[in-house]
Amino acid sequence: MEAIWQQLESHRVESANTPILSLFGDAERFASFSADSDDLLLDYSKTSLDSTALDLLLRLANHVDLDAKIKAMSDGDQINTTEGRAVLHTALRAQSDTPILVNGVDVLPEIRSIRHQMEIFAKGVRSGEIQSADGGRFTDVINIGIGGSDLGPAMATLALTPYHDGPRCHFVSNVDGAHIHDTLANLDPQRTLVIVASKTFTTIETMTNAETALVWLRAALGDNAADHLAAVSTAQDKTAALGIAPERVFGFEDWVGGRYSLWGPVGLPIMLAVGPENFTDFLRGADAMDTHFKSTPLRENLPVLLGLVGIWHNNICGYGSRAVLPYDQHLQRLPAYLQQLDMESNGKRVAQDGSALPRASGPVVWGEPGTNGQHAFYQLLHQGTKVVPAEFLIAAEAHESDLQHHHNLLKANCLAQSEALMRGRSHAEARDVAAKRGFEGAEQDRMAAHLSFPGDRPSITIAYPKLTPFHLGQIIALYEHRVFTEGAIWGINSFDQWGVELGKELAVALLPMVEGASAETKDGSTKGLLSKLAASPNQT
Repeated sequence: MEAIWQQLESHRVESANTPILSLFGDAERFASFSADSDDLLLDYSKTSLDSTALDLLLRLANHVDLDAKIKAMSDGDQINTTEGRAVLHTALRAQSDTPILVNGVDVLPEIRSIRHQMEIFAKGVRSGEIQSADGGRFTDVINIGIGGSDLGPAMATLALTPYHDGPRCHFVSNVDGAHIHDTLANLDPQRTLVIVASKTFTTIETMTNAETALVWLRAALGDNAADHLAAVSTAQDKTAALGIAPERVFGFEDWVGGRYSLWGPVGLPIMLAVGPENFTDFLRGADAMDTHFKSTPLRENLPVLLGLVGIWHNNICGYGSRAVLPYDQHLQRLPAYLQQLDMESNGKRVAQDGSALPRASGPVVWGEPGTNGQHAFYQLLHQGTKVVPAEFLIAAEAHESDLQHHHNLLKANCLAQSEALMRGRSHAEARDVAAKRGFEGAEQDRMAAHLSFPGDRPSITIAYPKLTPFHLGQIIALYEHRVFTEGAIWGINSFDQWGVELGKELAVALLPMVEGASAETKDGSTKGLLSKLAASPNQT
């Protein structure tokens, strides 16, 4: 495997001075360096990848036996080796009746039983059959969770705004009191359903927010507050202690990681907002991508290709971050969602066997919707000293048919940005621009330096017909499997997250010190900060 890495690095040195634009001297470049599945197109032709590089990357994938690893995940093998768990978020959206076994037991009947329970509840709330304590309808839902219990459903619910015909959904995650305070301030407790999403009912941020919401409900509803509660949890003893009826408690297994959980009970707010039928289409889109990932040769496999492009940029070109740029306002939370999906999964420094990784693992993932980002950080993308590969997402058709001129402008901007990143503007072209602006002589040359763009900056574009539930499911599953592909090549476990533990443990220990206990065991900085942040008794 090291020999393949070395060949990739050598090839990069040999080809580094070949501009991306020049690769389009091959009239078949776009056809050869793009792939599609169910009308979802991945265009990676505006990267420096050539046939030699791609062949070597595919050799890497074959060397780690990626096909077998994909099968192992789909078959329910315990590929999460540090926690001894299967990884089966794909089972939550499986459309086939083919059994999926964990420890010899088919998990599909339980998955579908819980989904049916979700559907009954969602239909009841949406129709008004399930009523508030005073016999009225629930008009609003608050989902209280954090991490995967918040980012996934919040992102997807927003993405599917055009399909909303149920109660309004609100999401509270931050333990900062401002988040729960500002959410509750605009809602009527008589019309609000609260979902507490915590598998163990011990997540400190979630339970702190849930307690505040419960006080708010009890103040208005008294002993009927439990009628306004539901839970996504397996801790039925704790949910029962709050008076939550068993039929309003939706559990999921430990083979579903938090950041992969929106396809099951964690997705209850999505189902409440858009209805069970649209939620099923969402699952169908993800399942279609799962089937593609499992059955398509690596050379035409969208998640594999997206992962290999990521390996090329991160490990061979040395680009340490990637910008996710959805030209779709409804996908405004996608970059934040992918931050968790990618950075919590692949932000690792040791291999499966505990040995130190010999090269970089997951990059920094960030982004904002276009065209907002163009007026913020695109300056750095185009003329900064660091190269940041860009990942554009764009729909052929918008939902707002009466505003077609808006979408035409959006598409033009998206395509223009990827072209500009690749093409750039030469010094000679910049001198002409400066001349047209009235600059002469030395000033013309000085301005040309400011007006030139280096170009040769890579991007990929993901295009789809329209942001429907089906295509949203495709897109999310595409990125999930991209993370899997990259993790498999690096030899890491993409499905644990031990890195979040230490800070949480220290926070528990620090809370008494924040409240006034001795901090003598702490370092000088922490003690100084505790002193500075101590609440003044005279402060109002």
